[in-house]
Amino acid sequence: MTTIETTAVAEPLYDLLVIGGGINGAGFARDAAGRGLSVALCEKDDLAQGTSSRSGKLVHGGLRYLEYYEFRLVREALRERSVLLKKAPHIIWPMRFVLPHSPEQRPAWLVRCGLFLYDHLGGRDDLLPGSRGLNLLRCPEGEPVKDDFPRGFEYADCWVDDARLVVLNALDAQRLGAVIHTRQACTSATRHQDHWQVEMTNTDSGEIITIRARALINAAGPWVDKVLKGAFGEQGKDRVRLVKGSHIVLPKRYATANSYLLQNDDKRVIFVNPYEGDKLLVGTTDIVYEGEPDDVAIDDNEINYLLGVVNRYFKQPYDRDDILTSFSGIRPLFDDSRENPSAVTRDYVFDIQDDDGKAPLLSVFGGKITTYRKLAEHGLEKLQPWFPQMTASWNETAPLPGGDMPNADFEVFLDQLREEYPWLEDATVVRYARLYGTIAREILGNAGSYTDLGEHLGADLYAAEARYLVEQEWARRAEDILERRTKLYLVMSEAEVAAVEAWLMREYVDQSPARGVENVVG
Repeated sequence: MTTIETTAVAEPLYDLLVIGGGINGAGFARDAAGRGLSVALCEKDDLAQGTSSRSGKLVHGGLRYLEYYEFRLVREALRERSVLLKKAPHIIWPMRFVLPHSPEQRPAWLVRCGLFLYDHLGGRDDLLPGSRGLNLLRCPEGEPVKDDFPRGFEYADCWVDDARLVVLNALDAQRLGAVIHTRQACTSATRHQDHWQVEMTNTDSGEIITIRARALINAAGPWVDKVLKGAFGEQGKDRVRLVKGSHIVLPKRYATANSYLLQNDDKRVIFVNPYEGDKLLVGTTDIVYEGEPDDVAIDDNEINYLLGVVNRYFKQPYDRDDILTSFSGIRPLFDDSRENPSAVTRDYVFDIQDDDGKAPLLSVFGGKITTYRKLAEHGLEKLQPWFPQMTASWNETAPLPGGDMPNADFEVFLDQLREEYPWLEDATVVRYARLYGTIAREILGNAGSYTDLGEHLGADLYAAEARYLVEQEWARRAEDILERRTKLYLVMSEAEVAAVEAWLMREYVDQSPARGVENVVG
């Protein structure tokens, strides 16, 4: 990194620039803006385009981490599970997990002890019931499971719409004064005496803008080392270990609403979770990854692995032809030198550089969705000496946008929305309520029919919703709307996806500057 004495420049000066628009970056931006700091965030792609939209979509303590003695992480995650459930009841909800017992992997007493510890390590939670044993030959939860596994256990964790969690944090950060720059890569950073001067390059147009910030946070996830070496000119060994996790989506062939946690003969576990109504999300793998994070994709061995585990336990077999889609993500784990990728810590680590009291750079290694809020809280504590005016932690109980429901009761809110918009099909009402919570009223407004929602773009997507996503949630392309913000790509044809892209081009590119929103689509 180059150090230059203070110079007079006209670029905007922020207290904090956050690099990375995944869950950690968005969490930092929201927390810092709520503490009174002026904040900017830059992301080289769309929000949550990397790891934060390609997770297992769980808010959980991490039952299997107990085997690696990650007690601090599990305790913190279990406590945060309850906090997040109350903050965002529209995108986070309880789920029951069935664990068919396979004595070849773990004895029953060990599983029971682990579940007892899991029930109590974070303190008892009235929102989620405790674990219990199951006779899978007699109970409904055993419906899809082969008779070879007569015994099982059930415990509670939570589901989350991971990409929307990121967007909602960014929305609230903006409400609190933060400036969110998507598709702007941090390409150069120069340290001056009391601030950083940062160049951000538009990844579509190549245009460069410059800002200043008194402190930087590198929360680029899998790209954290690349940012350090590229924008900051650092040398040395990478400190993040890239581990690939892949998922496949299959049709759901059982009636219960349960998820299943399946033990494999390599001691790993696979989640099989209900997904978007009539589908299953199956994953994940754990493979050390050496390639470019942008190029990650599932391979044949991973497909065979996931199908093999499912077919070991489920009565109705699946094959490759049943796979509806798949996705892969990169976990940016702190490299603790363990050989087994599944054993590498999921905890987070901070590195702060200040060159003897000059403008600091805080880099974040590791972390998981469930603990993003505490990660941001702890990271900002590291920066407190540079910002004595920063107020105390504030966001444990503050709801995320759309989550401001009395008593965090989603079902009551859903019934109210049904009454307010009786003309909407029930599946559409539920989708709006889940994705947007109380913001759904802003999108639907005074509409009294589907015609009032504007042009029909495919499935149950209308122009009113798409326009909201472009103008309020930084969506720029069809994939931003259909993959990360709604998941409608799962039910849309290629022609419908093309129609959404054409609508975006027509509405937001082929227009005059007087329309007020120009060049939003790259």
